[in-house]
Amino acid sequence: MGRAAFGCDGAVGPVERAVEIPPFLAMDVMAEAAALERQGRDVVHMEVGEPDLPCDGHVVEAGVRALRDGRARYTVTEGILPLREAIAARYAERYGVEVDPERIVVTTGASPAFFLVWGALLDAGDEVLIPDPHYACYPGQIAFLGGVPVRFPLDVHRGYAFDLDALRAGIGPHTRAILLNSPSNPTGTVASRDELRALAELASRPGGPWIVSDEIYHGVEYGPERADTMLRWNPDAFVIDGFSKRWRMTGWRLGWVVLPQAFVRCVRKMHQNYFLCASEFVQHAGMAALAGPQDSVAAMVATYDGRRRRLVDGLRRLGFRIDYEPAGAFYVLAGAEHLGDDSVEVSRRLLREAGVAVAPGADFGPAARTALRFSYATALDRIELGLERLAAVVGADR
Repeated sequence: MGRAAFGCDGAVGPVERAVEIPPFLAMDVMAEAAALERQGRDVVHMEVGEPDLPCDGHVVEAGVRALRDGRARYTVTEGILPLREAIAARYAERYGVEVDPERIVVTTGASPAFFLVWGALLDAGDEVLIPDPHYACYPGQIAFLGGVPVRFPLDVHRGYAFDLDALRAGIGPHTRAILLNSPSNPTGTVASRDELRALAELASRPGGPWIVSDEIYHGVEYGPERADTMLRWNPDAFVIDGFSKRWRMTGWRLGWVVLPQAFVRCVRKMHQNYFLCASEFVQHAGMAALAGPQDSVAAMVATYDGRRRRLVDGLRRLGFRIDYEPAGAFYVLAGAEHLGDDSVEVSRRLLREAGVAVAPGADFGPAARTALRFSYATALDRIELGLERLAAVVGADR
C-alpha cells in the first residue's frame, strides 16, 4: 500500500498509519450518547472515566488568580520549576523515593506523555509488551509511532495478576519495553510489590526491556494494598502520572512524565516541537492541588468505594459475570456473555434501548471482548437509575 490513499474525488487522503489507528470506542459511545441527548434523551453515563465530583475550590482559585496576574504565557518546555519540585516532593512524601526535578517533564495530560515516551523509545518494529486486558488506547499509541504492541495474558483467577511466566516467554529480541498500569484500567487491579519487584528484575538483566509505568490512578485504592511507584524498584523506569483522576482535573489537561536521565534532553526537544509547554495558569493550579489540603481526595475515594460496592452487587443481580471486584481506579469489568458475544453491539443496544452508556470490552483487548466496562465515577443516584434501566432490558433477555 502506498503512503497515501486517493479519495473518490481524486484528492490525496490520509497516510496509512492515520487510517489504521483504531478508534477509542468509549469516546464513540460518548459521542452517540451526546447525539441522543441533543434529541432530548436522558443518558446515564458510565462509559468514560470522568469524575463527577468537582475540582477543589482552592485549585480553581489558584488558576483564576494566575490568569488575573497575567500568567498565561509560554513557560520553559519542561514546566515551571516550582511545579516540578512539588511533583518530586510528592514522590518523597508518598513513596519515600527521591526524584530529581530535572527528570520531570510537565505535559498537557498523560496522553501526550505517552506520545513522548513512545517517540523516544521506539524504532520501527520494536515491540512493547502490554497486559490483556489493557487501557484501550495503548495499542494504537504504540503502533502509530512504529512500534508493535504484543499482548500477554493476565491471570483472572488471581485478580488479573501478572502471569510472569507468560510475560517472560513473550520477551524476544525485538522487545523494547514492558507496560504496567496499576491501578488498572479496566480491571481495577493494584499490582503487588512482588509483581513490581519481578518486573524490575526483568528490566535489570543485560539488554532487558525498559519499564513504562502508567500511574494515573495512584491514590484511588480501596483495600489495604496501596499502589507503589515503579521508581522504588526500578529508578530508570518511565513513569507517567497526572492530575485528572486524583484531583478531578480532566479538562485542565495537566500531567507529567518522570524520565531516565539519558532520555531527558531528547524528550524535551520533542516536547518543544510538538507541544511547547503546558498552559502556565494550569501549572499554577497544579501546584495548588499538590500543596493544598488532600481531604477531598480521601472523601472522593470513600465515595467511590460505596458506589463500587453498589454497582458490583447490582450488576451481579442482573446476571453480569464479575471475576474480580476492583481494588483501585473506578471501573468494573463485567462479563456480558448473556447479552451477546459482540460487546460493541451490546453496548450500542444498551445505549439506545436503556439510555445507559457503557464502554464495550472490545476496546480493552481480546480478553475483554465479550465484557462491558462500567465507570462508577458518576453519582450514586445515576448509578441506581442506570441499574433500573438495565434491569428493564436485561431482564427481558434472561
